[in-house]
Amino acid sequence: MTQLSLRAIRKSYGALEVIRGVDLDVQTGEFVVFVGPSGCGKSTMLRMIAGLEDVTDGAIGIAGRDVTTTAPAKREIAMVFQSYALFPHMTVAENIGFGLKLSGLAQEAISRRVDDVARTLQIGHLLARLPRELSGGQRQRVAIGRAIIRQPKIFLFDEPLSNLDAALRVQMRLEIARLHVRLGATMIYVTHDQTEAMTLADRIVVFNKGKIEQVGAPMELYEHPANMFVAGFIGAPSMNFLPAALEGGELTILGTAVTRSRRFNASGPVTAGIRPEHLTILSPEEGGIRGRVELIERLGAQTYAYINAEGASDPITLAVPNECNVAAGDIVAMQPLGDRVHVFDKQGVALKD
Repeated sequence: MTQLSLRAIRKSYGALEVIRGVDLDVQTGEFVVFVGPSGCGKSTMLRMIAGLEDVTDGAIGIAGRDVTTTAPAKREIAMVFQSYALFPHMTVAENIGFGLKLSGLAQEAISRRVDDVARTLQIGHLLARLPRELSGGQRQRVAIGRAIIRQPKIFLFDEPLSNLDAALRVQMRLEIARLHVRLGATMIYVTHDQTEAMTLADRIVVFNKGKIEQVGAPMELYEHPANMFVAGFIGAPSMNFLPAALEGGELTILGTAVTRSRRFNASGPVTAGIRPEHLTILSPEEGGIRGRVELIERLGAQTYAYINAEGASDPITLAVPNECNVAAGDIVAMQPLGDRVHVFDKQGVALKD
């Protein structure tokens, strides 16, 4: 069942158009993540779904009901903001139950629901505390609890982890994933962090300049990006983009022939996209793309080399085995894994074999 439908959504502020014709269906129980660079329109789109921004044109449907002009309180959604927005003078229990109190529910029923939510989020021992007595992660749990207790049709998250430190973000990411499994709820989550998107999403929606570039499962976008924007945004470190040529379907990258099991049905100049793990390091005598190592980055489980090669506008990022004895200043060669190379035309659109 479609829980959310967006049809030809547009949003303008005067002459400035920030959302330019967005169409999307989200199914019941799906975890969908909106990603994209700052200013791409993802948070504006979330706020329109919530009713906090008016729609310039198009229609928003929730559970089969047109809510385009419906007030936020009547859309059966709950939103968790980047800032926790807790009432400082209220206890954790009072913050979580505040929405139910406004609706006129009896205090005994509110207390039962608050206890249930606190148990789910493992914050039962914090119910009597004030927000100033909580850590950042605890405050975020309270904000999520305030959303859960309303039992909405859709949960909206607007960069909820961006105020947390790196270790706590990993912990809260896991908590949100567990919560989705436990509740089976429909969730829409906005982030600029593609790691959050890859680890949380059933499907990722990639925004750019107010439009959707591609929608798909995380690994679908990683392995089959529709264009150079998606290819460069999804994946860390980013994909390498190198000048290349197709002649008779055969691919040459920086003068090095690349062996593939299938040919491209095109000719002329193109751009090759290669992820760092899809380059093999060789000795200079073995051929391949030659370059000088500029920097070695050791991250524990993974090591990356940044290599300057003639004809490449940026250093080429290469994943190397930890046991590989490579140092800054070394001359090395690289050979792309041919069938893992992506090829893009002059417009940046991915070519198919």
